[in-house]
Amino acid sequence: MSETNNNLQPWSREEFEEKLREKGRGYHIYHPFHVMMYEGKLTKEQLQCWVANRFYYQIAIPMKDSAILSNCPDVEVRKQWIVRITDHDGVDDAVGGIEAWIQLGNAVGLTREQVTSLEMVSPGVRFAVDAYINFAKQRPWQESVCSSLTELFAPHIHQQRISSWPQMYPWIDETGLVYFKKRLTEARRDVEQGLGVTLDYFSTSRAMQMKALDILQFKLNVLWVIADSIMLASTTMTTEGVPYTRQPVIRIA
Repeated sequence: MSETNNNLQPWSREEFEEKLREKGRGYHIYHPFHVMMYEGKLTKEQLQCWVANRFYYQIAIPMKDSAILSNCPDVEVRKQWIVRITDHDGVDDAVGGIEAWIQLGNAVGLTREQVTSLEMVSPGVRFAVDAYINFAKQRPWQESVCSSLTELFAPHIHQQRISSWPQMYPWIDETGLVYFKKRLTEARRDVEQGLGVTLDYFSTSRAMQMKALDILQFKLNVLWVIADSIMLASTTMTTEGVPYTRQPVIRIA
């Protein structure tokens, strides 16, 4: 009979971190939609759909981080974590991540109204992002911090877009790429804090370490479902030869 996680010795701190980083093999950078994006195969409409839908995720980030703060009694952690909110909301005249994403929308040909109205956001994206916010509200703050560790894998994808988009999508205004440049440094700082909390809190037993891996997988699933939904919303599909009909949305004037 194999030993249960409760009977196994916890991995060392280094081994545990390696296990967390191995989860990057399931990061949404490997989703077919993102592979197409990197290879320059997306249409203008598909990129616009991606930007418009991902805005719903961007505006959720400060709410997620606020939920973590509201559940966290540790003053020192709160002092460090609160910077994430100002990074996205902005301070005074400084452009935050949300405004930078709107500028990205402008760069791909969307108006501010098209982005901020959320009219292009698919139901699947809404469900996935809302599930992430609810997780942060309802679970212990250390678990919510752990769920943020998909940031471990983010700097690479940001650099990839900065490097490849000007060649792959020359019609995009490069001034709109400031979001990705901004996150290159912010994400590395955020990873250091989030990883430290996770390694400290979950290293007490193998069972806790496995729980952390499951939490990180939940967040990876959220990002994957977002990509699934965007791909469905922006790709022409047929069912038994009949064009797939998306849910009609009735707008009341």
